[in-house]
Amino acid sequence: MSLIPIKAGEIELGKPLPWDLFDPQRNPLVTRGVAIESEEQLQLILECRPCRELTWEAAERGANQDELTAEQITATNPIGNAGQTSFPFDAMKLKVGDRLQVQPPALLSPERFIVRLIGFLNNVSLLVTAPTDAKGLRVQLVEGEELVVRVFSSQNAFGFPCTVRKVNKSPFDYLHLSFPVQVQGMIIRKAPRVKTRIIAAVSTDQPGEENASGIISNISANGALLDAKRNLASKGASIRLSFRVNLHNMDAYLTVNAAIRAIFGDDVLDKDSSGLIHHGLEFVDLPPNDSVILQSMIYQQMIEQPHTVA
Repeated sequence: MSLIPIKAGEIELGKPLPWDLFDPQRNPLVTRGVAIESEEQLQLILECRPCRELTWEAAERGANQDELTAEQITATNPIGNAGQTSFPFDAMKLKVGDRLQVQPPALLSPERFIVRLIGFLNNVSLLVTAPTDAKGLRVQLVEGEELVVRVFSSQNAFGFPCTVRKVNKSPFDYLHLSFPVQVQGMIIRKAPRVKTRIIAAVSTDQPGEENASGIISNISANGALLDAKRNLASKGASIRLSFRVNLHNMDAYLTVNAAIRAIFGDDVLDKDSSGLIHHGLEFVDLPPNDSVILQSMIYQQMIEQPHTVA
């Protein structure tokens, strides 16, 4: 049984628990279906560092299904729920250098870490770089520990459990992981997305905030990933983007409203990282004409440059 930590906001007072709760040593705390009736009871449970059994489901799916990021895929519902499907390993279309999200045992760390795929041998093993924390220190995984790996590919999110088979330190730190037996997946994006390098001017409604610029590193008809040298606004804030796209050798200038749905930084594995802050955006009230231009540009790029499909 693999466990993930519970956050305070995941337990609602007066409502039956949707999962069994355990402490990090896998000792039962509260049975599924029991309701926590008071703040005092809740604090007592939180002091025990409660965990739940690992499964996969997308968080915050409703209004922002198109803009989920690695940090927003959480474990909530049992495997086999609506929306989840079993996939073969090849469906993930993994390539050397791809980013994978690794979740260690709850007893070791509540954090999730980004690693890079070094390679794999079908039905034998996966090789990934060793996870490191924000200070660049290696996460102290040992052989036999259970991990959960999450992968984002095109319009799907995938997840699978695996075991650390071997920890290697030469010529650099990397891990041998067991080959996944079962891969679960679900659609998290409603629109295809392509990689871009579009310069955008950014303005916000927040008092005292100056206009800024950023790079749109990927885009869909519903949203975009905007990279900037600083945090442009808080999560949930509204911003306005102005940028130019090329459609059939003609330039079109767009100004669109967007909401920031996620904010995250470069992972520490990129030694040449520029330290950019990434903003997951959802377009808001996109005019029909702008929507047509964006969709046309995206499909044109998918046909002419299929390798840029994100």
